[in-house]
Amino acid sequence: MRKFVIIFFISTLVVYFITSPGKTPFDYFTRLADSLIEGKYYLDDNPPWLSELIPAGNNKYYVVYPPMPALVSIPFRYLLKDRFEQHYLSILMGAGIIVLTMSISWIFNKSKKQLIFIGLFAAFGNIIWFLASVGSSWYLGQISAAFFMTAAIYESFKRKRPVLVGIFLGAAFMSRLHTILAFPLFLYIFFDKKYWFLNYFKIGLGAIPLLGFNFYYNFIRFGTVFDKAYLLIPGLLDEPWFKNGLFNLKYIPDGLKTMFLSLPRFSNTSPYLSPSWAGLSILITSPIFIFTILNNYKDKIISFSWISIILISTVILSHGTTGFTQFGYRFAVDFYPLLFLLLIKYLSIHKINKLHWLLLAIGIIVNLWGVLCINKFGLVGF
Repeated sequence: MRKFVIIFFISTLVVYFITSPGKTPFDYFTRLADSLIEGKYYLDDNPPWLSELIPAGNNKYYVVYPPMPALVSIPFRYLLKDRFEQHYLSILMGAGIIVLTMSISWIFNKSKKQLIFIGLFAAFGNIIWFLASVGSSWYLGQISAAFFMTAAIYESFKRKRPVLVGIFLGAAFMSRLHTILAFPLFLYIFFDKKYWFLNYFKIGLGAIPLLGFNFYYNFIRFGTVFDKAYLLIPGLLDEPWFKNGLFNLKYIPDGLKTMFLSLPRFSNTSPYLSPSWAGLSILITSPIFIFTILNNYKDKIISFSWISIILISTVILSHGTTGFTQFGYRFAVDFYPLLFLLLIKYLSIHKINKLHWLLLAIGIIVNLWGVLCINKFGLVGF
């Protein structure tokens, strides 16, 4: 198993790097990491292309995104300075997701065939490939959250150390706040009639320092422990897509349409078919996910995974935007680790057949098409 995982890790790094568009101009996290190394929690410059900074006076500008990717970047930036670019971290964490997902597969079914299938899917059959290869701050936040949530799932089924699971969940929260809504699955996994309180206490022991850091980080910037950064972006709520506020249940139909029904761009001239920044259906980018709904719901892991997915989905679908600019429906990556788990559970019971391989191949082709069109040829638009 280890040999296959190492091969996939190295191969993923190489492919993501080769297909990357290069250094991202939206490098909020490495800039913040540099400031944190200097003992500052703000940026002291405001390049015009960084449009989501909060002016705080005296050449202070706050980064709106949760800070975990910046914290992870600190040792790399300290040692390598500008030589370590933000998309390098994104590529590393993206490849890490593949390693962890394959390891989860091996826990449930020690099948080399399934291990390779899951490795191919996790690496190249979904939009993590695109997000990780680009590494802009919006995408890196999601890659970071997916990495730490996948780590929490792996630890929950492998060694079941609740403190470490709490740390990983706290790190996911500090990457994308609403991923904390995956907690029902972990509460179920660590429920024990005799030791449930101790298990939950240990999860909290791991998570609370990270949550506390995030609360303090907000307090020293905004005078409140709550993360209201996005609401402070100048002119944000004047945008037409936020006419009902940053979050509102009225936005859900648009989110569902993007998630399941959005199509590529068609034209009568070359290249005839190209990606849309507005999104692309998850059923097109990863059709193999359809099998996640065919699991046995008497299995509580399945039920609680879906409960967690529904909770996270309610938040992301209620957002005023549907994730643009993007390839696929990027907000769904916030619960992709749970979908990976559901697919692994399904394949561990049902033999992988020709239809599964066909849908995997379609997903890989679609994602290769999207990555090359956008990253290498600029064939994308609304």
